[in-house]
Amino acid sequence: MLKNDRYIKAALSQSVDKTPVWMMRQAGRYLPEYREVRTQAGDFMSLCMNPELACEVTLQPLRRYDLDAAILFSDILTIPDAMGLGLYFKAGEGPAFRQSVTTENDVKRLFVPDVSDKLKYVMDAVSLIRKSLNGEVPLIGFSGSPWTLATYMVEGGATKNFGLVKGMMFERPDLMHKILDILARSVTDYLNAQIESGAQAVMLFDTWGGVLSTANYQEFSLQYMQQIISGLKREVNGQTIPVTLFTKGGAGWLEVMAESGADCIGLDWTIDINLARQRIGHKVALQGNMDPCVLYSNPERIKQEVGDILQRFGQGNGHVFNLGHGIHPTIDPENVKAYVDAVHELSVPFHL
Repeated sequence: MLKNDRYIKAALSQSVDKTPVWMMRQAGRYLPEYREVRTQAGDFMSLCMNPELACEVTLQPLRRYDLDAAILFSDILTIPDAMGLGLYFKAGEGPAFRQSVTTENDVKRLFVPDVSDKLKYVMDAVSLIRKSLNGEVPLIGFSGSPWTLATYMVEGGATKNFGLVKGMMFERPDLMHKILDILARSVTDYLNAQIESGAQAVMLFDTWGGVLSTANYQEFSLQYMQQIISGLKREVNGQTIPVTLFTKGGAGWLEVMAESGADCIGLDWTIDINLARQRIGHKVALQGNMDPCVLYSNPERIKQEVGDILQRFGQGNGHVFNLGHGIHPTIDPENVKAYVDAVHELSVPFHL
């Protein structure tokens, strides 16, 4: 039984006493205690693949702040790594794969990983985190979207112009659809396994959906996220499992995202949350959407921005307060406390 179910209720557009708050990447490099554990682990993937250490860093922000949810500490690229592509991290450059997916033969070698084998370390972490939380707050599981995962797989790592992945999309859409179908089936299995292991909500991170045109977004990103959502286990022991869909740069497609089957739509900071609520807020809950860089300012300015966003969302339920993307690693931890406390303090009148 959850002692604090505010996040679950808000994601399902149910009544709450105050707006719940958490942060994307809330377990991360901005916390000195995280940096200590990462040093202990040796490298990022060793940290992700150690359930005890992954549990520890998941819990760290909850010890500092009055957050309304925990999110599994892991990486969005665990699925392609489990496919044998050899995920590693270049210092200062981000993720990369030893084997990219650029030819028809590369695509033929792809497979849906056995989550009980190749991704068991993730499920072990989920189980341990859920047990360690002891019902204090819910645990959010997550995955990257098929399009986002495919982007890294085809490009071989991070990219700025998306030339390889878009080149394949335009020249060989048949290959791209094969990749995306395999990934959609993989993500469905992966998220369902997280739910079975103890995740009480799940989120799809469509980090790179916003680089597509409207037609291509619907064909190569959204339809596969819809496929995943339709295949998810949505109830455990009588409790609904909320699903959040977040497309960075997706403000132009809110209406079709709201028809995806997700319970909650994540917003980046480039859209006014009032306009988003007018467009889709009666169909789904909204998550967001403070610019992460506001946290570089000071407690007074942070509180002002929190109040402005709450005011723009307005009276009523269906709002999960979050940043519009992940917290930056050089943020002062004390400013995070100001952000979390301001949401709880200022949101009460909006739920009376």
